[in-house]
Amino acid sequence: MSIRPADDPIDLFREWYEEAKRTPLKEPTAVTLATADAEGRPSARMVLLKKVDARGFVFYTNLTSRKGTHLAANPHAALCFYWMPLGKQVRVEGPVELVSDEEADAYFQSRERQSRIGAWASRQSNTMSKRFELERRVAKYVARFGFGEVPRPEFWSGYLLRPALIEFWQERPFRLHERLEYRKAESGWTRNWLFP
Repeated sequence: MSIRPADDPIDLFREWYEEAKRTPLKEPTAVTLATADAEGRPSARMVLLKKVDARGFVFYTNLTSRKGTHLAANPHAALCFYWMPLGKQVRVEGPVELVSDEEADAYFQSRERQSRIGAWASRQSNTMSKRFELERRVAKYVARFGFGEVPRPEFWSGYLLRPALIEFWQERPFRLHERLEYRKAESGWTRNWLFP
């Protein structure tokens, strides 16, 4: 199947994303997030996409993690989705900003209680001596919050990547793949086909 262009690449992304959710993939929301530190040294890891809307793409993390410190120093990132069963890939690049406290609070409260406890307990990206250290911290926060609400920690929030570029890639025979690139312009989106 060929790529069917849309005027707005977010609409095309949503179409592909919903298609990916109907595949047997265990986690179709998984996406590679690439960041770079203040010196431009890159790092990549998998995160889960939690929301896509007209503004862009939202994911959540510990702000003191490696990705959090990268984004504080260099607030630009790239995402790469690859849905193998569909032979489809989407690349996104753009500036990144924190979501509002209200948006982060609402998402945090939607998580399972143990995941909220885990956010408090994990000193994400820091070294630990043994697994027991994490388990001890989990027990500490279970005791601290008891049966009450588990509020969002100040060091945990979401990021919004506002796309400046979105590229759609569709697998085709003989490596003659289709590539459709959208670039954000003042008047909207420009669209170009790229050689594979």
